[in-house]
Amino acid sequence: MSKNIFFERKGPFKSNVLFPKHSNSKISIKDIKSLDKAEKFDLTFFDSLNYKDLAEKTKASCCITKENLKKYLPLSCEAICVKSVLFELARVVSKFYPYADLDYPDNTLKKPNKSKFLGVKFGNNVLIGKNVKIGKSTLVGSNTIIEKNVSIGKNCTIGSGIMIKNSILGNNVVVQDGSKIGLKGFGFIPLKEKNLRIAHIGKVVVEDNVEIGSSCTIDRGSIGDTIIGKNTFLDNQVHIAHNVKIGKNCMIAGQVGFAGSSTLGDNVSIGGQAGVSGHLKIGNNVKIGGGSGVVKDIPNNTIVMGYPAVPLKEFLKKK
Repeated sequence: MSKNIFFERKGPFKSNVLFPKHSNSKISIKDIKSLDKAEKFDLTFFDSLNYKDLAEKTKASCCITKENLKKYLPLSCEAICVKSVLFELARVVSKFYPYADLDYPDNTLKKPNKSKFLGVKFGNNVLIGKNVKIGKSTLVGSNTIIEKNVSIGKNCTIGSGIMIKNSILGNNVVVQDGSKIGLKGFGFIPLKEKNLRIAHIGKVVVEDNVEIGSSCTIDRGSIGDTIIGKNTFLDNQVHIAHNVKIGKNCMIAGQVGFAGSSTLGDNVSIGGQAGVSGHLKIGNNVKIGGGSGVVKDIPNNTIVMGYPAVPLKEFLKKK
């Protein structure tokens, strides 16, 4: 079972201890993972038919779900049927990962020991956390903070005033000034007395040859990971929420915003100030016009425009 290198994990916990009103079994649960990444003795969650295909194939031992969805789970997976899947998920994640609900300051930060980072050039006032890895021929600008366990590949250019945490960056990655990568996403359960935070235990994966513009924010995944595919370029002031997965060779213009858990295919182009709602699937070779609002899935090889975004020919007819 793979270890979460960024967050300390407690447990294991028995399923009937975690869910005394919903489980009679005594399965020893070791971790919490997404439907597709879960293995035996993992707990997962399933709250939307959008993920039916993944639910049918999950290898998890237990799954937090709803009564009307449990029929899609394998017989090997115990269904934990509850009223609010996200509430129960937030409650249980906090038991396994009690320090992932906020971005607590990294108390291991120090000035870099240059003998440990051969071939790396640092600007002024750089701080590096414990167990950080940085490849040769990488440049790190002034006033940048790279927190514990972060990994950065070779030949990267990391600008000034940048914060990187809970992230793995590939080779030849460029991050322009002022960007923040790996921060906690905007996840909580609204309650009457006090909002309940959902801990974010995932990471950000930035693949080779990606360029990230200035003042971008890229949230880490909640349970899974946020991923930016090879050779994708982000313009300035792009926001990418938790669990978003962007394919290869994509071009994202300035001030585009992605809500959580949406997936983009390869060769997607998005014009400035467009918005993509959560839990959507955007196909390969899609073009989205500037200022558009995407609220539905978009199939491969489609051009859309407007709010709500519609195929370009339909949009032009309305003009």
